[in-house]
Amino acid sequence: MAYIHAEGFAGGELKHGPIALIDQGTPVIAILPAGKEHALDEKMLSNIQEVKARGARVIVIAEEGAVVEGAEHVITIPTARPIFQPILATVPLQVFAYEIAVARGNDVDQPRNLAKSVTVE
Repeated sequence: MAYIHAEGFAGGELKHGPIALIDQGTPVIAILPAGKEHALDEKMLSNIQEVKARGARVIVIAEEGAVVEGAEHVITIPTARPIFQPILATVPLQVFAYEIAVARGNDVDQPRNLAKSVTVE
């Protein structure tokens, strides 16, 4: 557990409020849809440019071979059918959360305030 606040937003919602949260140095992780032919590709690339213009630090999760201008880092995932891409994108997000927790000195095996409970019905 990293114990830091993070929220996920659909790319189409960015300009309806969340963009106001972006300022110099804000970390943004963008998940780019599969392939140039994907309908959301251009919109997400536009969003990446927009948050970058506001000083965000942009990390993009995209398929191998994707060209992403404006990203400081690109984390590649294997090329797969679009239906499977969200599953593949979760793996680097989980590793990222784990590494942040470790870097912050948090015990990832013993999260604070966690009570083990089992309900038998």
